[in-house]
Amino acid sequence: MTNTPVALAAEQARTRLHELTVIDVRTPGEYASGHLPGAVNVPLNHLRRALPEIRHAAERGDVLVVCASGARSENACRLLAEHGIPTATLTGGTAAWASDGHDLHTPAACDTRSGWSMERQVRFTAGAIVLLGLALGFLVHPAFQLLAAGIAGGLVFSALTDTCGMAVVLGKLPHNRPRAADLDAALAELRGR
Repeated sequence: MTNTPVALAAEQARTRLHELTVIDVRTPGEYASGHLPGAVNVPLNHLRRALPEIRHAAERGDVLVVCASGARSENACRLLAEHGIPTATLTGGTAAWASDGHDLHTPAACDTRSGWSMERQVRFTAGAIVLLGLALGFLVHPAFQLLAAGIAGGLVFSALTDTCGMAVVLGKLPHNRPRAADLDAALAELRGR
């Protein structure tokens, strides 16, 4: 079994959308800001819980896993492959889909939880902590500058390993977690496909 997931370009996915089960592994807030038509939201940190339902969907047809840029969906595809579930990822994620001029669906206005992409949340949090560390280092004690250095080191590590510990932590915040009813509905929809 290969570690590199099958990748579909946005145009390839668009032509096959009617026959694909699309699983969006972004946070609920990101999903609410716009997703591929028909996509089911199963956040990456809940993927293991959804294995039986995803396996059932894969037995009935091809599964496409999407995220914002393609990195999380590649990780999801690898995890699913480890459990014998064949999937494909959308090259460039929803960003590539939208930049190719394809529509993103958003929930009805009353259901929308406006949110930032995980990348934007990480950039904001990292920047805020670095500024705080520098300010406290100048105003209180120079040792606070180690906070800024720690974040810088974390960003370098994140780039080298293509992982993001800060995104994992931010994903646990209430606005990034699915409500139990939302996840249960997504799993029920996968069982029905």
